[in-house]
Amino acid sequence: MVFTANRAVRNSNGKIMSNAAPGKLSYYGKSLKTAGKLMERQPFDLDALAKASQTGPCFICKMLAGEPAYKHHIIAEDDFFIAFLSKYPTMPGYTIVCPKNHIEDSADGLTPDDYLKLQSHVHRLSCALKQVFDAERIYVLSLGSRSGNSHIHWHVAPLPKGVPYEHQQYHALMAENGILKLPDAEMADIAARISAALAVLGD
Repeated sequence: MVFTANRAVRNSNGKIMSNAAPGKLSYYGKSLKTAGKLMERQPFDLDALAKASQTGPCFICKMLAGEPAYKHHIIAEDDFFIAFLSKYPTMPGYTIVCPKNHIEDSADGLTPDDYLKLQSHVHRLSCALKQVFDAERIYVLSLGSRSGNSHIHWHVAPLPKGVPYEHQQYHALMAENGILKLPDAEMADIAARISAALAVLGD
């Protein structure tokens, strides 16, 4: 497996999220004591994103083609799959995992071996996210349809410890409740730390 944290934009100020001093991380208006800094969900135009996913090109294929407008922070990849940070995270470390080929259905488009191979990457990423973020649980789900975001992909998101129950699960995942607007340098740091954790885990 080839890990590609070097493809992410490097932090100019040298800060690394996982090495930050303990602070107050704010989710849904509630402060949580965790590694990091003050972050709050910001309003997000979900309707515009939904329209783009239905009428625009496949964002994953455009990213893989190197289109600058579709650039994401890459965590890991090989000839078969790629893992990258979501541009619209609701939790730090929110990652997308997908095959590189444009496949629109996991049942019809993947062999059993390829499906299990993807799930192996999802599991390894879950272990890395658990290590980097000391998460209470790792959420894993597959969304999209042939109507929009048709390229199959899995969302893998670390739930921070201490989030009140009513703000966990779907509430934690839904962009309708706002997203974290993290600086590009911070996103690069997060991607690099997850990639490093994956490298330690090995194949």
